[in-house]
Amino acid sequence: MIKAVAVITVSDTCFKDNSKDESGPALCHLVKKLFPDSNLHTIIVPDEREMIERELKYFCDSNLDLILTTGGTGLSPRDVTPEATKVVIHKEIPSISVALTLESLKKTPMAMLSRSVAGLRDKTLIVNLPGSKKAVLECFEVIKPILPHAIALVRNELSEVRTIHDSLQFSHLCPHRSNVDITKIALRPRASPYSMIEMAEACKIVDSVMGQWNEMLEIVPLDQALGRVVAQPLRAKEPMPPFPASVKDGYACLSTDGVGPRKVNAAITAGDAPTTPLCMGECVRINTGAALPAGADCVVQVEDTKLLLASDDGVTELEIEILIAPEPGQDVRPVGFDIAMGATLVDKGESIDAAKIGVLAGAGYQSVTVRVGPTVALMSTGNELQEPSELKLRPAHIRDSNRAMLSALLKEHGYQSIDCGICRDSPEELVAGISAALTKADVLVCTGGVSMGEKDLLKPVLLNDFGATLHYGRVRMKPGKPSTFATCQFEGKTKFIFALPGNPVSAYVCCLLFVIRGLRVCSGKRGSWPRLRAKLAHGVALDPRPEYARADIDVSQDDDMPTVKLLGNQCSSRLLSACGASVLVELPAASPAHPRLPAGAIVPALVTGTLHNSAV
Repeated sequence: MIKAVAVITVSDTCFKDNSKDESGPALCHLVKKLFPDSNLHTIIVPDEREMIERELKYFCDSNLDLILTTGGTGLSPRDVTPEATKVVIHKEIPSISVALTLESLKKTPMAMLSRSVAGLRDKTLIVNLPGSKKAVLECFEVIKPILPHAIALVRNELSEVRTIHDSLQFSHLCPHRSNVDITKIALRPRASPYSMIEMAEACKIVDSVMGQWNEMLEIVPLDQALGRVVAQPLRAKEPMPPFPASVKDGYACLSTDGVGPRKVNAAITAGDAPTTPLCMGECVRINTGAALPAGADCVVQVEDTKLLLASDDGVTELEIEILIAPEPGQDVRPVGFDIAMGATLVDKGESIDAAKIGVLAGAGYQSVTVRVGPTVALMSTGNELQEPSELKLRPAHIRDSNRAMLSALLKEHGYQSIDCGICRDSPEELVAGISAALTKADVLVCTGGVSMGEKDLLKPVLLNDFGATLHYGRVRMKPGKPSTFATCQFEGKTKFIFALPGNPVSAYVCCLLFVIRGLRVCSGKRGSWPRLRAKLAHGVALDPRPEYARADIDVSQDDDMPTVKLLGNQCSSRLLSACGASVLVELPAASPAHPRLPAGAIVPALVTGTLHNSAV
């Protein structure tokens, strides 16, 4: 891990007017992008050898991981950065300088005149870069791939070195090797080799396999704990309230005094600490939430009293009359009434919601220990896909909507994801793409490449190149029949792979039913969605497979049962049918006797979104 980096701009001109420094800020931007968690130090020095040496030594002695200089590498009399660097370093790394020169020569022959030096002082890597912004941008791209590995080697971080070695080795081999033969197209299977399982069985498999996730824990600040699952019971460290407190605005009294006049000897508001015990025949004016004085055992609300005497200016009550005899404990919250000392506030395995955050904050909790779920990567496959950011569509292409949609869907339900881009339909590229994704994540969610086309290669690649176990390869459902769930061993760890169909609606539905279900199981939550019974607002033709239709639910009716309305055409490519969906309606498979359901039929609905009343 790169903890600290320094960027040194060497320039007489910039030292006099730092607004003219363009290469330094450009280099800082690149560093923060590559090492977002590192501390970044910047400084501008003139072309003075002694000052350059001094700053280099200072940063090295401060145990920085990396120092990048920009400027002073040319042939002018004032260009002395290489000379200063050579004095400071203990080991020179000439190949870095050679690589910079070779790449720069592709842009300009003037690169032969640059004299960049790279080397080590103790455990700090120093690299000289040219002084122009353009050259800095180009040269940084040359050294960027090796910086993390070089620093890991210098710091003797063996696990990091091993991970990078494995990644580089796999990345090097993957583009050239796959065990999947795609040349014999005519001999491909004409029927799926994967048996079709029922939805209940698929869900049971997901629950069982994802339940094997090895739980990890982390401590998070309370204000970042919303939606997280508690890893250990959280108990009250003190009673709430910690003192007898008034429930109403009124007067704290002795119940044994009964009705009659009372001398008002003080006024207590919330936050005041009463100091004088209450005696017979006395009362204290008190506000809601305020602490009762010693001796008081009840509160009489203002409405049950009458003023007898006040000061001449009307500012102070001197005497009141109690009109209704109070009972002991009347309108008083005793110590621990809301929460007893040692009571469980949030139990292990419970999710933290807004109310629990309030309870924990009131109990003095600053942070909580929660479960850490798996890291999720998203990858799309398909030769026809292009990035949504590309303004102009290429011939026969479409913009990839699946990654953006699935990322938002996961985030909507409390899960973050990593974008691993688009992978083309070739065995070699799939191996490379999957390997890169599994290096970063525990769960990979792919879309596309799982059906019966000649370019649907994902399942063969998983089986033949990753030795994956396919827990299922088809599910009797609509949409999403080719959905696949697999696990494999990668870099010594179990990886979970959900390969979903490429049609957007299929990906949407299967992410809800399988992926989010699995992630909930990993978090210690119940995987299944809440289910309710609802009436169809209109008749529906049934499919030979059980169908999960996207629908809106109307809970605004006075009837005893909500009504669901399917959101238009349910074609699996038509993502508009998922826009605004709050439930997935479980429609049964058609039969000769029941080819459709009439309006008013009772159907189960999975609550996957926010329930809301219909628009007025």
